[in-house]
Amino acid sequence: MKSIWFKAVPFDKAQVTLALESGVDGLIVEAGHVDSVKQLGRVDVLALEDVERVTLADKGDEETATASLKAGRRVVLAEGWEIIPVENILAQAEGLGLEAASLDRARLAAGILERGVDWIVVTPEGTGDLKAIVAQVKLAQHPVDLATAKVTAIAAAGLGHRVCVDTMSVLKKGQGMLVGNSSAFTFLVHAETESNPYVAARPFRVNAGAVHAYAQMPGDRTAYLEELGSGREVLIVSADGAATLATVGRIKTEVRPMLSITAKVGDAEGTIFLQNAETIRLTRPGGEPVSVVSLKVGDEILCKVDQAGRHFGMRICEDIKEC
Repeated sequence: MKSIWFKAVPFDKAQVTLALESGVDGLIVEAGHVDSVKQLGRVDVLALEDVERVTLADKGDEETATASLKAGRRVVLAEGWEIIPVENILAQAEGLGLEAASLDRARLAAGILERGVDWIVVTPEGTGDLKAIVAQVKLAQHPVDLATAKVTAIAAAGLGHRVCVDTMSVLKKGQGMLVGNSSAFTFLVHAETESNPYVAARPFRVNAGAVHAYAQMPGDRTAYLEELGSGREVLIVSADGAATLATVGRIKTEVRPMLSITAKVGDAEGTIFLQNAETIRLTRPGGEPVSVVSLKVGDEILCKVDQAGRHFGMRICEDIKEC
C-alpha cells in the first residue's frame, strides 16, 4: 500500500481538515503548525524543514537525491520530475517520495518500475483530487487475473464452522474475496450486496467460507480465514480484476450447514466449502452474483488459478499438491 501525504504549505486549515478526512498517512507543514495539526487527529506530521526537497534539473540532482536517501534522509522530488531519472534513483535507493499535483501524476508515481515510489506527497494544487488519490492509489492493488470456471459438482457437506468477514467498507455489486480450498484455485465469493424478501443486504460482509480455507490477501500473500481478525486488511476483488483493500471490522465464526462446490478451468480443478444459504453467492462473468442455492453444474463463475505452494502465506517454490 502506498503512503499518501499532503503538503499543507502554505498552511490552510480547510485543506488540512480535508486531508485528514480523506485518510492521508501524514502531512507536511511549516514548523510552527506541527503541534496544532497533531491536535486535529492521530496522523504523522513532518515539518517542512525535515524533508529534503530536490528539483531534478540535471544528473547532479539525481545523484544528490540518491546520496541523501542512502544517508537515511527523507527525500521528495519536486513536481516536474520525469520517469527516467526517478527510475535511476529507485534502482539505487529506497524511501523516495514524489510530489504529485493531480490524480494522473499520483497514478504515474505509484507505477514507476511496476512498484512505484514509497510515498507520494500531494501538493495543494492536487487538493481537488485528494480523495480520489487515496481511494485509487493508496488502496489500489495490482489487478488480479480472473478466469471463467465451470461448476462440475455441488454437494451437501455437513456442518462446519464458516467465517463471515465484516469489513469497514461498503462493497459494491461484482466485488468480493478470493477464497478456496487451495491457494492455487480460489473462487470470487461475492459480498452480500443483494437483498431478498427475508434478509436485508449487508454490503459490508463477505460470507467467505469454511475456517480452513485460503483467502487471497494483499501483497501476494494468503491467510486462512480462521486467522483473520479486526483491523487486518483484506483484498477485495472486482469482477473485472480490479483490486482494493478493506479493513476487517469484525469476524463472525459460527457452525452452519455447508456445501462443497467444485469447478474447473481447463485441467485445473478447485473446491470451496460455503454455507448452504440463499444469501451466499459466487460471481458470474460480468459481475452478476449467483446464489449457491440456485447454482447448477455447468454454470460459469469467476475464479483465480495460480500455482500451489505457500508457507505462512508467502509464495514458495515447492512440489506440493492441495486437495
